[in-house]
Amino acid sequence: MTIFTIVHVVFSLVGIIAGFVVAAGLLSSRRLDGWTLLFLATTLATSLTGFGFPVERLLPSHVVGAISVVVLAAAMFARYVRLMAGSWRGIYVVTAVAALYFNVFVLVVQLFVRVPALNALAPTQSEPPFAIAQLIVLVAFVALGIAAVRRFRYPLQSARPVAS
Repeated sequence: MTIFTIVHVVFSLVGIIAGFVVAAGLLSSRRLDGWTLLFLATTLATSLTGFGFPVERLLPSHVVGAISVVVLAAAMFARYVRLMAGSWRGIYVVTAVAALYFNVFVLVVQLFVRVPALNALAPTQSEPPFAIAQLIVLVAFVALGIAAVRRFRYPLQSARPVAS
Protein backbone atom coordinates (compact mmCIF):
# COMPACT_ATOMS: atom_id res chain seq x y z
CA MET A 1 0.00 0.00 0.00
CA THR A 2 1.45 3.38 -0.99
CA ILE A 3 1.57 6.47 1.22
CA PHE A 4 -1.02 8.06 -1.08
CA THR A 5 -3.38 5.12 -0.56
CA ILE A 6 -2.87 5.21 3.21
CA VAL A 7 -3.63 8.95 3.31
CA HIS A 8 -6.75 8.40 1.19
CA VAL A 9 -7.96 5.60 3.48
CA VAL A 10 -7.27 7.65 6.62
CA PHE A 11 -9.22 10.60 5.19
CA SER A 12 -12.08 8.23 4.39
CA LEU A 13 -12.19 6.54 7.80
CA VAL A 14 -11.90 9.83 9.70
CA GLY A 15 -14.65 11.26 7.48
CA ILE A 16 -16.94 8.32 8.20
CA ILE A 17 -16.37 8.44 11.95
CA ALA A 18 -16.79 12.22 12.08
CA GLY A 19 -19.84 11.90 9.81
CA PHE A 20 -21.58 9.57 12.22
CA VAL A 21 -20.83 11.97 15.08
CA VAL A 22 -22.32 14.81 13.01
CA ALA A 23 -25.35 12.66 12.15
CA ALA A 24 -25.90 11.99 15.85
CA GLY A 25 -25.70 15.74 16.39
CA LEU A 26 -28.30 16.33 13.70
CA LEU A 27 -30.62 13.86 15.39
CA SER A 28 -30.21 15.65 18.72
CA SER A 29 -30.30 19.23 17.31
CA ARG A 30 -26.66 19.90 18.08
CA ARG A 31 -24.51 21.72 15.53
CA LEU A 32 -21.15 20.21 16.55
CA ASP A 33 -19.18 22.81 14.60
CA GLY A 34 -15.75 21.21 15.03
CA TRP A 35 -16.94 17.74 14.10
CA THR A 36 -18.82 19.18 11.13
CA LEU A 37 -15.71 20.90 9.80
CA LEU A 38 -13.68 17.71 10.27
CA PHE A 39 -16.36 15.64 8.53
CA LEU A 40 -16.78 17.96 5.56
CA ALA A 41 -13.03 18.54 5.11
CA THR A 42 -11.98 14.89 5.32
CA THR A 43 -14.88 13.72 3.18
CA LEU A 44 -13.95 16.27 0.52
CA ALA A 45 -10.30 15.20 0.80
CA THR A 46 -11.41 11.57 0.36
CA SER A 47 -13.32 12.39 -2.81
CA LEU A 48 -10.55 14.53 -4.27
CA THR A 49 -7.74 12.09 -3.50
CA GLY A 50 -9.84 9.35 -5.07
CA PHE A 51 -9.18 10.99 -8.42
CA GLY A 52 -5.42 10.66 -7.88
CA PHE A 53 -5.20 6.92 -8.42
CA PRO A 54 -3.84 5.84 -11.80
CA VAL A 55 -6.54 4.44 -14.07
CA GLU A 56 -7.01 3.92 -17.78
CA ARG A 57 -10.73 4.59 -17.98
CA LEU A 58 -13.61 6.21 -16.14
CA LEU A 59 -14.71 3.99 -13.26
CA PRO A 60 -17.89 3.97 -11.15
CA SER A 61 -15.76 5.25 -8.27
CA HIS A 62 -15.04 8.39 -10.29
CA VAL A 63 -18.75 8.98 -10.81
CA VAL A 64 -19.46 8.51 -7.09
CA GLY A 65 -16.53 10.81 -6.27
CA ALA A 66 -17.77 13.52 -8.63
CA ILE A 67 -21.30 13.33 -7.22
CA SER A 68 -19.86 13.45 -3.71
CA VAL A 69 -17.88 16.62 -4.51
CA VAL A 70 -21.03 18.33 -5.82
CA VAL A 71 -23.03 17.22 -2.77
CA LEU A 72 -20.27 18.41 -0.43
CA ALA A 73 -20.11 21.78 -2.20
CA ALA A 74 -23.86 22.18 -1.61
CA ALA A 75 -23.49 21.14 2.04
CA MET A 76 -20.66 23.61 2.61
CA PHE A 77 -22.54 26.40 0.86
CA ALA A 78 -25.68 25.75 2.91
CA ARG A 79 -23.73 25.47 6.15
CA TYR A 80 -21.11 28.20 5.85
CA VAL A 81 -22.45 30.70 3.32
CA ARG A 82 -26.23 30.52 3.80
CA LEU A 83 -25.80 29.70 7.54
CA MET A 84 -28.59 27.12 7.35
CA ALA A 85 -31.19 29.86 7.27
CA GLY A 86 -34.67 28.92 6.08
CA SER A 87 -34.70 26.10 3.55
CA TRP A 88 -30.89 25.94 3.66
CA ARG A 89 -31.17 24.04 6.94
CA GLY A 90 -32.88 21.14 5.17
CA ILE A 91 -30.51 21.37 2.22
CA TYR A 92 -27.56 21.17 4.59
CA VAL A 93 -28.98 18.18 6.46
CA VAL A 94 -29.84 16.25 3.29
CA THR A 95 -26.50 16.93 1.61
CA ALA A 96 -24.48 16.16 4.75
CA VAL A 97 -26.26 12.82 5.17
CA ALA A 98 -25.86 12.10 1.44
CA ALA A 99 -22.12 12.82 1.62
CA LEU A 100 -21.80 10.39 4.52
CA TYR A 101 -23.83 7.83 2.57
CA PHE A 102 -21.48 8.05 -0.42
CA ASN A 103 -18.50 7.48 1.87
CA VAL A 104 -20.16 4.45 3.47
CA PHE A 105 -21.27 3.17 0.04
CA VAL A 106 -17.62 3.12 -1.04
CA LEU A 107 -16.64 1.50 2.28
CA VAL A 108 -19.05 -1.36 1.56
CA VAL A 109 -17.61 -1.73 -1.94
CA GLN A 110 -14.08 -1.88 -0.51
CA LEU A 111 -15.12 -4.40 2.13
CA PHE A 112 -16.50 -6.71 -0.57
CA VAL A 113 -13.28 -6.30 -2.56
CA ARG A 114 -10.81 -6.72 0.32
CA VAL A 115 -12.42 -8.99 2.94
CA PRO A 116 -12.05 -12.58 1.69
CA ALA A 117 -15.31 -13.85 3.22
CA LEU A 118 -17.32 -11.02 1.63
CA ASN A 119 -15.44 -11.31 -1.66
CA ALA A 120 -16.33 -14.99 -1.79
CA LEU A 121 -20.02 -14.05 -1.49
CA ALA A 122 -19.85 -11.42 -4.25
CA PRO A 123 -16.60 -11.59 -6.25
CA THR A 124 -17.88 -9.35 -9.07
CA GLN A 125 -20.14 -7.18 -6.88
CA SER A 126 -23.09 -8.07 -9.08
CA GLU A 127 -24.28 -10.90 -6.83
CA PRO A 128 -27.29 -10.64 -4.47
CA PRO A 129 -25.28 -10.38 -1.20
CA PHE A 130 -23.62 -7.19 -2.45
CA ALA A 131 -26.91 -5.73 -3.69
CA ILE A 132 -28.63 -6.62 -0.40
CA ALA A 133 -25.84 -5.02 1.65
CA GLN A 134 -25.99 -1.82 -0.41
CA LEU A 135 -29.80 -1.77 -0.22
CA ILE A 136 -29.65 -2.05 3.57
CA VAL A 137 -27.16 0.83 3.69
CA LEU A 138 -29.34 2.94 1.37
CA VAL A 139 -32.52 2.31 3.38
CA ALA A 140 -30.70 3.10 6.63
CA PHE A 141 -29.42 6.40 5.24
CA VAL A 142 -32.80 7.40 3.82
CA ALA A 143 -34.29 6.78 7.27
CA LEU A 144 -31.42 8.70 8.89
CA GLY A 145 -31.93 11.61 6.49
CA ILE A 146 -35.66 11.79 7.12
CA ALA A 147 -35.17 11.68 10.88
CA ALA A 148 -32.38 14.27 10.74
CA VAL A 149 -34.47 16.71 8.68
CA ARG A 150 -37.33 16.36 11.15
CA ARG A 151 -35.21 16.65 14.29
CA PHE A 152 -32.44 19.12 13.48
CA ARG A 153 -33.49 22.43 14.98
CA TYR A 154 -31.23 25.05 16.44
CA PRO A 155 -31.46 28.67 17.46
CA LEU A 156 -30.52 30.96 14.61
CA GLN A 157 -27.25 32.68 15.31
CA SER A 158 -25.99 35.66 13.43
CA ALA A 159 -22.67 35.17 11.65
CA ARG A 160 -21.82 38.82 12.25
CA PRO A 161 -21.71 40.50 15.63
CA VAL A 162 -24.44 43.02 16.23
CA ALA A 163 -23.07 46.57 16.41
CA SER A 164 -23.69 48.28 19.72
